[in-house]
Amino acid sequence: MSGAESESEPESTDEPPVVVKVGGAKAVDPAGAVGDVAHLTANGRAVVVVHGGSTVVDETLERLGIEPEYVESASGVTGRFTDAATMEAFTMAMAGKLNTELTAQFRSAGVDAVGLSGVDGGLLAGPRKSAVRVVEDGKKKIRRGDHSGKIESVNADLLANLLADGYTPVVSPPMAGDEGDGEVTPVNADADRAAAAVAGALGADLVLLTDVSGVYADPDDPETRIDSAATPDELAAVEDAAEGFMGKKVMAATEALEGGSGRVVIADANVRDPVVAALGGEGTAIERSALGGGSEDADEPDGVEPEGGETA
Repeated sequence: MSGAESESEPESTDEPPVVVKVGGAKAVDPAGAVGDVAHLTANGRAVVVVHGGSTVVDETLERLGIEPEYVESASGVTGRFTDAATMEAFTMAMAGKLNTELTAQFRSAGVDAVGLSGVDGGLLAGPRKSAVRVVEDGKKKIRRGDHSGKIESVNADLLANLLADGYTPVVSPPMAGDEGDGEVTPVNADADRAAAAVAGALGADLVLLTDVSGVYADPDDPETRIDSAATPDELAAVEDAAEGFMGKKVMAATEALEGGSGRVVIADANVRDPVVAALGGEGTAIERSALGGGSEDADEPDGVEPEGGETA
């Protein structure tokens, strides 16, 4: 049973779980999300938190004197190449520092939070991609030594059991990378796509919190925010409008819906009550009905982090 169980423990609601993805860039303040998760869980809503950590990873690399190397994927995304040294720093920053600190923030707010990496219990698992396709000087090449992977399975039973016992999982990459010989290696995975995989597996609503209020038809004009997409044509318009880091978020949204999520909202983390606001109509909401003939999977593995903007 949950350590917080008492006579005043809230009854569960009939609403689907909520997966809240908290970004890891400096421009994203998690305080509002922490307060909202405390509010939702106190009222019986099951919540799973997934977080990124782009800024903390960059700071850790700098402290260790490791110069990040950026490569361009075959699909045109520029991202950090995760070699062995970078992977060590990534694990230290994400599963070690940031996940522990964020879990402590939730517990301070009265949330019975449990910190987990994707390796724990095989929570996020899939094949390691040690070689990735990159473009150098206009030529496609194979780059080996990468530590990234594609999430193909989620241990939904582990999450469901924790939720049933009143806990709030706080999840971060790395994921469990299958080497093909039975060995498991911690590898990088994109946090947006990790949140999408979790939301799909749980049939949960997904809220992707970032540093803008949604997807803009004109990326430079917040007044052109697209409020919703409920048809394939409307989803196509959202995909066309999404540039840079937002393209990865829309990709994650589509993956979540295809996996079983009923609704995805891309919304601003820095407004008052950001999660409640997103669930109440703020941000860009993409409904499951917007799925048409499916979406193409990106060439890069989940671990390729787009350069620029709120990436993780």
